Amino acid sequence: MVVAYDPAWPVCYGRLEAQVRQALGTAALAVEHMGSTAVPGLPAKPVIDIDLAVADPVREDAYVPALEAIGYVLVLREPSWHQHRLLQLASPRVNLHVFGPDCPENIRHRMFRDWLREHEADRDLYAQAKHDAASGVMQVMEYNKRKEAVLRQIYERMFRAAGFI
Repeated sequence: MVVAYDPAWPVCYGRLEAQVRQALGTAALAVEHMGSTAVPGLPAKPVIDIDLAVADPVREDAYVPALEAIGYVLVLREPSWHQHRLLQLASPRVNLHVFGPDCPENIRHRMFRDWLREHEADRDLYAQAKHDAASGVMQVMEYNKRKEAVLRQIYERMFRAAGFI
């Protein structure tokens, strides 16, 4: 499930970003590489996570057909979580998270990615938590639950440093 960092991940993301931007044009307000594959040196599940900001995630007609035309499949609607939509691509494996432009999740994802890029000790701590969580686990929810304590520690340091707590 978790593999060593692959320097090809950012290159792959670059191609994916270009495809998404070309498909959506100005409807793509922001496209960013998120998750562990966006952090050099961090082991990860070999799935590229992308955050896409659109004007209104509820207006699926403004972005879903164009993304489906390039191979993405809408797999999840979460109206109660900032109107989140999840589209996936099978090859390469991609999770495309769609939120509105002012969604706090976009900010949290960016902060966490940047924190791990800049703080080697927390990157190493998170890497160990990922390896520990992955041993013997086949379900994503269980894997995420096993990482939760370490994530909370890192979030606390990150939010304190930003002056949020």
